[in-house]
This record gives sequence, C-alpha cells and structure tokens, in this order.
Amino acid sequence: MSTIPSDYLERVYAGVLGKVIGVYLGRPFEGWSYERILAELGEIQYYVHDRLKVPLIVTDDDITGTFTFIRALEDFPSGAQITSREIGQAWLNYIIENRSILWWGGLGNSTEHTAFLRLKQGIPAPQSGSIALNGRVVAEQIGAQIFIDGWGMVCPGDPQQAAALAAQAARVSHDGEAVFAAQVIAAMEAQAFVEPDVNRLLDTACGLIPHDSTIYRLISDVREWHAEFPDWHQARTQIATRYGYDKYPGNCHVVPNHALVMLGLLYGGDNFQRALRITNTSGWDTDCNSANVGCLMGIKGGLAAIDAGPDWRGPVADRMYLPTAEGGRAIYDCVQQSVVIANLGRKLAGQTPHFPKDGARFHFDLPGAVQGFTAEDSPNCGARLHVGSAQRPGGMHSLALRYEHLAAGGCARASTATFVPPEAVGMPGYGLDACPTLYPGQTLRAALSAEPGNRGALRARLFIAVYTEKDVLERHYGPQAVFAPNDAAEQHLEWTLTDRALTPVAQVGIEMDAEDFAEGVLYLDRLTWDGAPDLHLARPLGGPARLWQQAWVPAVDGFQRFGSRGGFGVIQNHGRGLLMQGTREWTDYQVSAAMTPHLLRAGGLAVRVQGLRRYYALLLINPGLVQLVKMFDGEETVLASGLLDWQIEREYALSLAVQGNNLRAVIDGALRLEATDAAPLRDGGLALVCEEGYLSTSGVDVSPL
Repeated sequence: MSTIPSDYLERVYAGVLGKVIGVYLGRPFEGWSYERILAELGEIQYYVHDRLKVPLIVTDDDITGTFTFIRALEDFPSGAQITSREIGQAWLNYIIENRSILWWGGLGNSTEHTAFLRLKQGIPAPQSGSIALNGRVVAEQIGAQIFIDGWGMVCPGDPQQAAALAAQAARVSHDGEAVFAAQVIAAMEAQAFVEPDVNRLLDTACGLIPHDSTIYRLISDVREWHAEFPDWHQARTQIATRYGYDKYPGNCHVVPNHALVMLGLLYGGDNFQRALRITNTSGWDTDCNSANVGCLMGIKGGLAAIDAGPDWRGPVADRMYLPTAEGGRAIYDCVQQSVVIANLGRKLAGQTPHFPKDGARFHFDLPGAVQGFTAEDSPNCGARLHVGSAQRPGGMHSLALRYEHLAAGGCARASTATFVPPEAVGMPGYGLDACPTLYPGQTLRAALSAEPGNRGALRARLFIAVYTEKDVLERHYGPQAVFAPNDAAEQHLEWTLTDRALTPVAQVGIEMDAEDFAEGVLYLDRLTWDGAPDLHLARPLGGPARLWQQAWVPAVDGFQRFGSRGGFGVIQNHGRGLLMQGTREWTDYQVSAAMTPHLLRAGGLAVRVQGLRRYYALLLINPGLVQLVKMFDGEETVLASGLLDWQIEREYALSLAVQGNNLRAVIDGALRLEATDAAPLRDGGLALVCEEGYLSTSGVDVSPL
C-alpha cells in the first residue's frame, strides 16, 4: 500500500480552499487584459467583487467540472486504471446539455461542448477530444488544465500516477499541448504533498511530458525569465511577446495561460497572496489560472499559507455550488468535498476511508472549518454573533458561536444552506440547478456544548427555514438545549421532520436566546441527518411561488405548471428527459404519483437516480406495454415487462418501491411488476421520466418502507 501523509485530509482541504478562493478572486474580471486590470483595479491584492457589484460565491465551470469529473473514481471500480472512456461516461451522466458545467459555445467553438457532442453521438473518449477529430486549435484550449486539480490531489506523493490519470481525464475533451499542461499541474500538485519547493516540483513534472513539447519549452523559458528579471512585470512582457494570445488562436488557448500559472508560482514563492496577486493581475483567463495556482499553493503550504495573509476564508465560509444532474450535491462545501477527495486518494492507495465524527455531514473537524455557517445579519436579533472554529480538548474542532449582548427579547442565529439561498436565486452566468439536501421524514441530530465560564443561562434550539408559497423563508423550530452558567456538558438534540409539506428546506441552523443578559461561546460539534424521506411534492396553491420548481433539476425540454390541483408537467421533444429531485442518501423508499400521459412515447417514475444514465424506472411504453428497467451508463436492461392497454389523456396511479435489490411496481392499485437486481444501484433520488411527449402529474408522494 502507498503511504498517505499524516496531514493528508487537511492538505487536501487547503487545496480545495485554494481552488475556490482562486476562482472567486479572479472570476469578476475574467477575460480582462493586463492593461485594463492595472488601469481600473490596480494589482489584485484581495477580492474585488464588491467593487464590480457582483456576488462572491458563484457557480463556475472551474469548480463544478473539477469536482464532478473526479466522481468517475467513485462510479467505476477501475481505480488507478480508469480510462478516458469511463471518465467520458461520467460526463454524460452528470452534464445536463446546455445547462450545467460547460461553456455551451457550440461545435468547433467551445472545446468542451464539441467533446460533449462527440460523446453524445457515440464517439467514445479519447477520440471525443482528439486533434484528429476536432483539430488542433479546438483540442488545445484551456479546459483540461482547468478541471485537473482533483486528479493531482488523489495521488499524494505520486506524480507519475497523477500524470497518468490526468492524461486519461484530459483526453475526454482535449489533446496535444492541453494534455501536457494538465499533466504538469496534476503532477506538481501530487508531489506538493511531500515537496514544497516550486523548482523541484517543476523538475519532477517536466520529466513526465515530452521534452520537445511547447509546454516544456514554455516552462523552461519562464524559469529563465524568472532568473533574469527581478520584476515579474518584465517577465510577463516576455510571455506576451512569445506566448501571447496573438500567437495561439481560439477562445482561450492553454499555452498563454499555462505561462501565467508558471509566472505566479515562480514569482509567488511560498507566499499565497503574492502568487494570486501576480496571476490575477496578469489577466487573460484569470479565474482558471488563479484556481490552479491557489490549489497548488494551498497543497504545498497548507492552511497556514492561506491564513498568513488577508482573511481569504472568512468571506467564503467554505461555500461552493456544484450544479449537475445530481442535484443533491449542488449545495456543497469545501469540507465535504475534501473528505470525498481524500477518501478517493485513500482508496487508490489501498487504504480504508476516513469519515470524521462517524460521517456527520457537518463535523467541522478541520482547522477553521465553518461549512457554510454564517451569522444572521438582522437588527431584530439584538445580539452580536461571530461564527468561527475552535479546537477542543482532545484535538477535535467544532463550530464556535461567540455571542455578545444576548438578552431578553433578542436572539442570535447561525445557519447554513440546504438549498438555493436567497442571494443565489437567479444566479447570473452558470445557473444553479439544485435539490434540497434535507427533506421531511428525515431526522436531524446535533451535539452542542457551552464554554465553561459563559455568563448567564443560555437556550439553544434547532431550526429550519422553508420557502413558502410566496417564496419567502419561514422558520420552524425543533428541540432545545438549556445551558446553565458554567454548564459545559455536551447535550444532544434529535428532531424528526414530520410535516410532509415542509419543502423545500433552504436552511438549517441554531438559534440562541436568554432570559437575562448572556455572553459566551456555544459549540456545535456536529450536525447531521439521515432516514428515508416522507413528503409530498406539488405546486403550492397559495401564491406565485417559483422556488418549489427550482427544487427540481430539469433535464427536460419543458417544465410547467399544470391544472388547478398543484400539478405540473414535463415535456420532452426528442429522446428521454428526466425531472429529478432527491439525494444519494436516499436508499429504500416508495414513489407514487397520479400521472397523465399526453402524446407520449414512454414515461413514468424513476428511483435511485444517480444522474442521467443510472437509475431504475417504471415506464408506460407506447403502445400497450409497461416495463421495469435499469439504466446503467446508457445501457437499458428490462428487468420485468407486461401488457397494459394504457391510453393517452387518462390518469394512472403509478407507484414504484425499491428496497435492497427488490423493486415493486403498482399501477391503479394492482401489483403489475416485480424484479430483483443482482447488481443493484444502492441509492439515489427520484425522477419523472418523459420520452418524446408530455407527461403531467397532480403531485408526487415519497414515503419510507
């Protein structure tokens, strides 16, 4: 077995943080020239989103692609032998055409869109991204380098393996110099877990690519300019002269941008802020270049390097969005993503996975981790609240809620998002397709304790916030814990959400109040939930709500309101579409819906949906059939089939239950089909399935088994 560094998870966390910080820093002025940046913003020392009146936490292809395509290692048993073909299957499973992850710039214009269309046409990777098929200009744009960081982080101390995996991942959509650039970044990141010196990292990485390649020559040149010119601006002038955009055509070629990554790393040294300043001030594809630099600097320097400068982490609060066909992972955070990557690295090394605090969703067990928790900024609260992190006796970390001026009639609240937060509704640029992560029927569990020496008695209670029929947040409260002064004993809260109509749940948090004056610290050591969902999904009737609709991830041509009973319908013009909701934590459950087919080739209900190409479905097939099918990476297997003389424009009560490896389908109250799958899909959400037609429903019920 390979050796995993003792601080592996923490260093991965620093790499993930560096990646997202780099994106959020560079995104507001992406595509600006070096000259414009200096003229309008000056050298980029810190976030400038507020100056440009754009949000800080945004959806971005650099983040979503990086942390989505690496899921191929979860989905396939190949391990280090994973192939481009398998990674291409992950593309088709998680990418919703014209909606998620990619820049949809068209065939021959957008490299990733071109590769996606090749995959969709049945051309497997690596042919899908090849120069032979797509031409050199298209194949050598920047995307492979953008998406490569995860492949480096799963190979700590093994740059050869990182470069090999990077090549397989890169060739889904790219070829030539783009692949070599991706290999360099991945190899450097892998080696950075055990080697902090940038020049040694470059020596290692350059030994893994062809010495006659442009990328190899470029790195040599930038290293020479770094030795010659003390001022990085002079070296940047040399890059623009020899490797500028005018020399390398296309929308965003990898060669000029790779040079700027090298510029930032070499002149940045061990200084995280300086490396990002140089990379971002240099212009061109700022968010992409900054993300690669931030990730590598985070890995090699750890959290200490990020924390040595301004407060990069506070405004981010670990938050990230990953909108894909798996909507239950769209509202995410850097800690959760770091655990996923570190466990993939452990798997490749032949080691067992590690889940802090028994796998709690919010465990906070990394230095400075807050996992999206922020204080409510409301004058009605009457108290001041600071959300941070604290190391507890025994070395564990917890969320620290430091409250001041808490008194009768006031409160303090901290929460994290479980669905699209108000500030992200109508997200510009890349859309935020997401499902809630918390549902009625599930049970919340929290562990709380107070700091010894707290002043005054304190009451703390769980709450959720749910979008109403008017798309405003309404809080609902759960159990409470009461802490007397100097009471430091840990208390456990448990709350099952029994109201089936409480959806979509958008926040979960802690509210604190006091009868008399109180100040001190409350620790949230962990917060998690589990259990089968028990809910009713329908269109709210009491107002102009839209967010109920946004809780569904639409891989369909149309999704609209229908009728007067809270109903809605889906339309698919060509092929098969899915309208999805739920999470991968769902395992055994039943989905029921009264459904009406309209001019439909096939349609029905799906369970254990793991993307667009992995699910079970109960389908009405035109003409006159009903089937239980398993879709797995685009291959459909009929598990059971029967005759049913169903008619369009007639309502049918469909129900599909999945428990273990058994499926049961009931139509209009009668058992129609049963099946057992010897190699079952283990988990996933639900979907309405519509193939070439229109399918409507008055609502969907989900219940535990």
